[in-house]
Order: sequence, then C-alpha cells, then structure tokens
Amino acid sequence: MAMVNQYVPGREGDLDPRDIELIRRRQKLLGPAYRLFYEQPLHIVRGEGVWLYDRDGKAYLDVYNNVASVGHCHPHVVEALSKQAAVLNTHTRYLHETIVDYAEKLLAKFPPALQHVMFTCTGSEANDLAIRIARSYTRGKGVIVTKLAYHGLTIAISELSPSLGDYVERGEHVRLVPAPDTYRIEGDVGAAFAAGVKQAIADMQAKGIQPCALLVDGIFSSDGVFPGEPGFLKEAVAAIRAAGGIFIADEVQPGFARVGPQWWGFARHDLVPDMVTIGKPMGNGHPIAAAIMQPHIVAEFGAKSRYFNTFGGNPVSCAVGRAVLEVIEAEGLAENAGKVGAYMLDGLNKLAQKHEIIGDVRGAGLFLGLEFVKDRKTKEPLAVAATHVVNDLRRRRVLISATGPGANVLKIRPPLVFTQEHADIFLDAMEKAVASFKG
Repeated sequence: MAMVNQYVPGREGDLDPRDIELIRRRQKLLGPAYRLFYEQPLHIVRGEGVWLYDRDGKAYLDVYNNVASVGHCHPHVVEALSKQAAVLNTHTRYLHETIVDYAEKLLAKFPPALQHVMFTCTGSEANDLAIRIARSYTRGKGVIVTKLAYHGLTIAISELSPSLGDYVERGEHVRLVPAPDTYRIEGDVGAAFAAGVKQAIADMQAKGIQPCALLVDGIFSSDGVFPGEPGFLKEAVAAIRAAGGIFIADEVQPGFARVGPQWWGFARHDLVPDMVTIGKPMGNGHPIAAAIMQPHIVAEFGAKSRYFNTFGGNPVSCAVGRAVLEVIEAEGLAENAGKVGAYMLDGLNKLAQKHEIIGDVRGAGLFLGLEFVKDRKTKEPLAVAATHVVNDLRRRRVLISATGPGANVLKIRPPLVFTQEHADIFLDAMEKAVASFKG
C-alpha cells in the first residue's frame, strides 16, 4: 500500500518552531511507530461540533472524523459522562442499571435476531472477541477479509488487517479477497465479490482448514470506499454460511447512522449478520465498543468460558453510549446523513464533470470517496493528486484524508451534524484545491 497522508520527519517547511519542538519531543518519547497527518502536522487544542481549533484559535472544518460522530464535545454527551463519572465508575461484576438500560436501547436498533451484546473498550477488542466466539461456534479457524481491510491491532486481528502492511504475518488460516471495486469491476459486482469468497473457501478446504467467518466492513473503507449497490453482499454471505462459517459485520466505520438513513452498513444489503462489531462513533470519542450476536452463536462459548473486561461496559461508558443514541435520535442525524450526504455527492459529481483527473465519486450517507486517476480509460491511480488536494485543503482549513491501495481516494466522512452550509464550505474549498493541482 502506498503511503497515505502522513508527515515525513525532517520536512518541517514553515511549521511553527513550537510545533517542531513538540514533534521532536513526541518522536523521542513515543518512538518510531506513530504517524502524524499532513505534510505539515496540525496542532489541535479544542473541538466543538464540526470544528477543530488550533493553538492560535484558527478554526478547521472537520470533514474526516467518524469518531466524534455527533460532533466534537457534544454538550449532551459531555454532561452524561461528567454526571456519571462524578457518582460511580466500576466494572460489570456488580449490578448496575446503566449497562442494562443501555443494552436494551442499543439492541433495539438491531434486527430482533441479534439479542446479546458483550461490551469491550475498542473495536480491536470487539473483533478479537467476535473471532474467539466464531471459532468456538464453527470449530473452524479460516477467516476471509478483503485485501486492504483494517479490523484492529491485537495479534489475532492484526493478521486480519492487511492495511497495516506486509510485515504483519497473515497465518495460514487467513485468506484475502479482492474488494468489490465498483469502479473497475464490469458487470455484477456482487457475483464478482462472491466468486472471490468462494475461491477462498475452496482453497481453505483443499488445505484442510475449516472456514470460520467472513469479516467485512460494509463500506470497504480502507479498500477505497466501495458502498456498492444495496444487496450486493448477499451472495458472498450465503457462500460462507453454506461452508459452515458465519458472517461478521464490522460496523466500526459504517455504523451508527454513518450511511444514513440506515443505521448500519449491513442494513443496506437487507442482511441479518450472525455477529456485529461496533466501536469508535459509539462513544463520540470515549473508548467504548461491543460485539453483538445471535444467541445460538455464543451459547456454548458462554457456558464454557467466562467473559470479563475490566472497563468494558462500565457505568461511565454506558452512560456516554446511551447519550450518543439519544442525540442521533433527537437530532434526526440518520436522516441528516442521508440528506446532506446526497447533497455532497451531487456536488462532487458536478466537480468531476469539470476535472478529468476525477475518475469516480461514490458514497452512502456521510461516507464518500473520490478517486483521482491519470486517465479515465486506464483508471490508473493518481496518488499525487490526492496528496496535493488533502494538503491544499488543510491549508484552506478543511480536513480530510486519503485511502485505497493506490493512495488516490479521498476519504470524506464528516460528523453526522454536518449541514448543507458546512457542505458548501467544503465543496467550495474542494473546487479550489482540485483546480490548483497542476500535475
């Protein structure tokens, strides 16, 4: 995978000397594995709604952050966190109403078949737990993911996250399949994706590996943002189930009304997953995540294994999670994501009509992708254009990032409180940033 939107040490340009010193301290103390966004890193000190503010009080429009899903420092969420933290925070081995109240409210947003929720702190933990339970249920180990997927950082889940880089070991039980590239696949995208899954299953079986799960992020974010037509995932899900495996929907990125008006990425495909994993936007920046499942999937695991997570499901986290649900409902954010997302998609398509380097625009709700190409016929990636636009927008105080195997796809996913007015600011800046690219 090509390098995507990161600062290269030693290239400070006209960065503030105070920030250069902060970068130096950070590198010395945190070591070499961390990365910073943008050619010139941003020093953010405050957030409010769709805006982030730097040390000098300059406002930046956040068109990237799916973590602060209902807006940075939403007053209702902050109040819920503060009120519960001032009273009690403990673990799930004591009785407490908040976890039960939140579980009821959360599960009500899922199909009735998904009746159990197990809380964790991060999406990585949720996916790790889901794979453990899936292995117990299926007696298999083989897991299928897309070629540039990201599902987390634990040892087990990093093996299922090829976007982390080639140095991460895959293991003989992991199979990578091509993403449903709606821009390049001719014909039936669902059939093409299912063919890859079926081939992976056959290869596992030929080597004596029992299929366990198909694990996908329904927006295929790291692969290049491919929401596709509703329903195209059905054939692939049927294939893994026919082979004795289960379907795990990783909703950490598309979930919680991101692809509105649907609440979940899998809902676009009229599917009921065997398991679902959620995180990030679930707590609007507070670390809370979960695995949700059909009861029969976890029955034996629960009978034979105890589950305990010191912070997973604590009263403060559950109060925050409940507040996030309340905000999405009260402010109509699922509907807003659909409406404003469609407006942004239309605006980006109009931009594409003016600029040949824009090969494709795609999206669902407030999760959009824009792909730059050298030539619309060959569809060869143009990473340098994406890099230029991302950093030019940063100079115009608009924040997005890039993704995809060619590092040429803009990843656009603003907080759900984004309005048409905010979209106009973004589209105007995009027009200027793309026009300023000289190749």
